[in-house]
Amino acid sequence: MNRFRRQKIGLIPQVALMFVFGVIIVGLVTYSFTARQTNRNIRRQTETMSQEIMDEVMDGLREYPAYDWLVRFWYENADVLDIEYDATFVKGTRNEAKVRDFYSRHPGLAIRYAYESSLERLSYEDQKLYAEITYSWMITRLNETKRAFGIDYLFCVISNAPYDTQFFLFSAAEPGAKRGTNYEEVYMLGTTVSVSESQQEAMRLALENNTHLADAGDYVDYYAYFGKTNDLDVFIGLTTTQKALLGNIRMATMESTIAAAISMILLSVAVLFALYNLVLKPLSSVQKSIRKYTEIKDSETVIDELSFVRSQNEIGGLAKDVMSLAGEMEEYTTRIASITAEKERISTELDTAKEIQASMMPSIFPPFPDRSEFDIYASMEPARAVGGDFYDFFMIDQDHLGLVIADVSGKGIPAALFMMVAKIILQNCSMYGRSPAEIISRSNDSICMNNRQDMFVTVWAGILELSTGKLTAANAGHEYPVFMQNGRFELFKDPHGPVVGAMEGLRYKEYEVQLLPGDKIFVYTDGLPEATDPDQKMFGLERVVETLNASADGSPEDILKDMRKAVGGFVRDAEQFDDLTMLCLEYKGVS
Repeated sequence: MNRFRRQKIGLIPQVALMFVFGVIIVGLVTYSFTARQTNRNIRRQTETMSQEIMDEVMDGLREYPAYDWLVRFWYENADVLDIEYDATFVKGTRNEAKVRDFYSRHPGLAIRYAYESSLERLSYEDQKLYAEITYSWMITRLNETKRAFGIDYLFCVISNAPYDTQFFLFSAAEPGAKRGTNYEEVYMLGTTVSVSESQQEAMRLALENNTHLADAGDYVDYYAYFGKTNDLDVFIGLTTTQKALLGNIRMATMESTIAAAISMILLSVAVLFALYNLVLKPLSSVQKSIRKYTEIKDSETVIDELSFVRSQNEIGGLAKDVMSLAGEMEEYTTRIASITAEKERISTELDTAKEIQASMMPSIFPPFPDRSEFDIYASMEPARAVGGDFYDFFMIDQDHLGLVIADVSGKGIPAALFMMVAKIILQNCSMYGRSPAEIISRSNDSICMNNRQDMFVTVWAGILELSTGKLTAANAGHEYPVFMQNGRFELFKDPHGPVVGAMEGLRYKEYEVQLLPGDKIFVYTDGLPEATDPDQKMFGLERVVETLNASADGSPEDILKDMRKAVGGFVRDAEQFDDLTMLCLEYKGVS
């Protein structure tokens, strides 16, 4: 029944439906493009206006030759300054009285042109009086700037990495606005507040680029970097709303889009009428022949029927194309079957390669059941069928355990092949009992001898003396190791050498770490800290160390399982981007 109904649907309704969808899609694209272009124009205008405001505020501060001294004094003495926030330049204010008092004490010192050297010679009380006067003048100027440009908030804050708090130096307000330290009040000098992650990011970007404009829905935040005081960063910021403006723009954009859609619908009706008579009617016979082929799969019958289509236009050309297509379909079917078989063969070979690669690394735990001096566990999860990461551990002699973890550049089969070569070379060089630095150096020379693809590998190698707990290690461009000593894991920033495979003749530095019974080593590849969630945020080294410390009392196997669980919970359903390899060892000492 369903098949019959599909056959009864005519060409005109189908084409009409296509026109409707086309109108909708074009309308949506037109609306989206117009809105996006308008938003870009608004953003440019907002950036221009914001920069003008920032220049005005900075010019106001820099009018005072001792502005660095002033910012520092305001910051350091915020809790003792007597500020008149609604002062003006006319007579009758407390600030005007302070000005007379200051000039009576120092008649030869111009307030607006005082240099830091002159101010440093004043007593603390006179310095405080000067700071109160200039602050009231500055806040008056900021209040006027805020009103002149019609912005919601204008402020100057002091902060420092990670920029999770802001110390308010200035905050402009309307006349008579309530000032305090509570939310939605105009902050007074010295108010410290916590800020959102978006504002933290905006300040970081402003520090890097001098200015940064951040969208926040119907609002925009703009930060400009002013300088430093007491090793803290000073920012000037503003917040302004675009709600009414954006609403008007959206309405105008919608009206123009609807008008365009109606015009397109009327034009489509006229085109559809002509299309039926000139195209769809002769096309119907071609359509029937195509349906017949889908039912009987007989190309010769279809070719015979299509030979009666005599149209001397594109329809006739279509009939010839369908005839040619019908003749080629059988050939394509045969080729597809062959390609499918080839894909299955490649898939089988990749599975075999994965098994071979896995067998190259120790996978039976505990690997040395008769050794009580240590406990070790490792894992490797490739991002593709095969990967470029590898780990290895082996007894060099009865008292020395070799440890290796490495990450080959690239992914997939080339990285896997290079990985196997690098692993064999590193292990062979290790078995001669050399130091980690010499092992990496000799491995580098061997790999560089025939590295035509210019691939490279990062390596961390260590040799643990089981009788004493002394670990000797070297690092060739690999991730920093994490050691647990005194019961807590901490990142160890060891000296780095160049990656292996860069050039021959490289030499590497090594270092020693004394392990005590109960201490642990955790090494990994960059797939761990760079694991990314759906919002493109990385797992990061800080979470790595936090997760390790949460499982610090566990065995190496438990630690790796907890780490993998934490990474899985972080990335959720995001695709694994890189190979994920980890190795953990606990030194237990000689019993």
